[in-house]
Amino acid sequence: MTQAPHHAGRVDPITLAVIRGALETTQREMTLTLEKTGRSSVFNLAHDYSNALFDHLPEMILQGQDIPIHLGSLIPAMKAVAGFFGDDIHEGDVIYHNDPAYQGSHILDCCMYKPVFYQGELVFWTVCKGHLTDIGGPVPAGYNPAAKEIYAEGLRIPPVKLWDQGRRRDDVVNLLLSNMRARRDQEGDLNAQFGACRVGERNLIALLDKYGVDTVRAAIAELKDMADRHMRSLIRSIPDGSYHGEAVLEDAGHGLGALTIRTTATVKDDTVHIRVESPPQVPYFINSYAGNSMSGIYLGLMMFAQVPPPYNEGLYRCVSVDLGPKGTLCNAMEPAPHVNCTTTPMETLTDAVRMAFEAAAPERVTASWGHASGINIAGINPATGEQYVTMVLASIISGAGATRYMDGWHACGPLCCFGALSSGDIELLEYAYPIIIHRYGLQEDSGGAGRYRGGSGTVWEVEPIGHEMTIIAFGEGRQIGTMGAAGAVDALPERKLGRLEIDKPGEHIVHRQNVITTIQPGERARNVNPGGGGYGLPWQRPAEEVLRDVCNGLVSIDAAATEYGVILDSCGQHVDAAATAAARQRMNQQGVQA
Repeated sequence: MTQAPHHAGRVDPITLAVIRGALETTQREMTLTLEKTGRSSVFNLAHDYSNALFDHLPEMILQGQDIPIHLGSLIPAMKAVAGFFGDDIHEGDVIYHNDPAYQGSHILDCCMYKPVFYQGELVFWTVCKGHLTDIGGPVPAGYNPAAKEIYAEGLRIPPVKLWDQGRRRDDVVNLLLSNMRARRDQEGDLNAQFGACRVGERNLIALLDKYGVDTVRAAIAELKDMADRHMRSLIRSIPDGSYHGEAVLEDAGHGLGALTIRTTATVKDDTVHIRVESPPQVPYFINSYAGNSMSGIYLGLMMFAQVPPPYNEGLYRCVSVDLGPKGTLCNAMEPAPHVNCTTTPMETLTDAVRMAFEAAAPERVTASWGHASGINIAGINPATGEQYVTMVLASIISGAGATRYMDGWHACGPLCCFGALSSGDIELLEYAYPIIIHRYGLQEDSGGAGRYRGGSGTVWEVEPIGHEMTIIAFGEGRQIGTMGAAGAVDALPERKLGRLEIDKPGEHIVHRQNVITTIQPGERARNVNPGGGGYGLPWQRPAEEVLRDVCNGLVSIDAAATEYGVILDSCGQHVDAAATAAARQRMNQQGVQA
């Protein structure tokens, strides 16, 4: 059996708790700084950013409860960035980076790294990753479904210093911003990231002033050991053996058909090895480079594990990973296009990993969360003449999966963000951009049917004011529904799928693939998200709960009958007990055809 490092007893429990609290508070203050100082709606409303603290090794000592797709990739990315500069790291440096060839997630997720020195010694790194609203390239907001290679997607930033020993490199900053649309937003968000890293640095130096380097390092070592013990304890409870999972990635417009990702989790004592099998990379923007794929794997593991905090790199000491050969969908290499990878195929990879572990422990099985199926918008603001562009993160808010104990949460997904995104206020979005948002709410019949119902997805409907607006659709979940569990089945699968609907005079267009299109004033774009998967047999859901869902607008009257066998009166106010009993008896005998 592999033995974990042992540092117990070096720090008393009270000091350990205080240092742990100070680290957690530091990370939260970094997050608050981004929220209050970020310029774009992606930062100040949607919160599409993540913060983490690393030690000098560099190993992650604390991750925030932020965006999972960011956090897993930060571990290899931090090592790649530190390794690139080697000994050329100095007090006052600030490094920027987004390149997946250096373990970044995708080029829209730009990451800032600030080394923290104390009495001349490198002790920490404060790290802040955020999704910029634009990264240059031919398509506003960076999502280019026509890209055949990474060079057609936008600006790649290998590790580069923006501050060099305390001196701001205005030439480098100008180079970056000159390649991005909506420059003011990008510059404001970059400054917010710098502020967050500086706040983290200030707090960590105060912690070192109080306790000293040796005590703080000893506490951090114990916190990493604690996380390691939690994960090893869980893995040890799983019988030794190899367990398999797979999930299908729909054809979202590349014309290559559906693609399957397979995983194998091999458990031995208190360790696990995760192997990924994926098809060859494709000339479409859904390839995932190694750093991004690590996020998908870690999220799948953590969905299954649900271990208590602390959450740091110690969690993964007992985990080894084989992403498969270079040049495959989940281990892409240049020049593979990739920008959609943080949702597709990451969410499919996450499902495949989670299902492999659930094969080892069926009692922990859960339904999947809805996958991301969203839009970006861009145009020229007629009031100012300035270009605007934004990722509408409110448009990807889907439903959470049900479990063996409860219904899925509404409007909590998508899977890649796992509840960390915020929709933001409608009024603030309308203030920031020349648009009218006609509708934002839960989508009827979107939650997966089951004894426990999946959470509802959302619908977001927009109209431009006084200008032509470009709309870029990305993601999946428009052809293959969210996976349920434990016998859950959807008798009305079309209603569970995402889609982009365009209403023009005398014309209604439905897109179920990734597209770039435009609309004019008086026309509307409506993005519908998938819901979460259901759990268990739908006809075993109590009739009164189905009635309550109908009254709340979550389930329609006809879906109550077709999917749950609950027959209501024409007003949807009362259950016909006799007709319901008969319908459910037939369902129980024959099953429901998906």
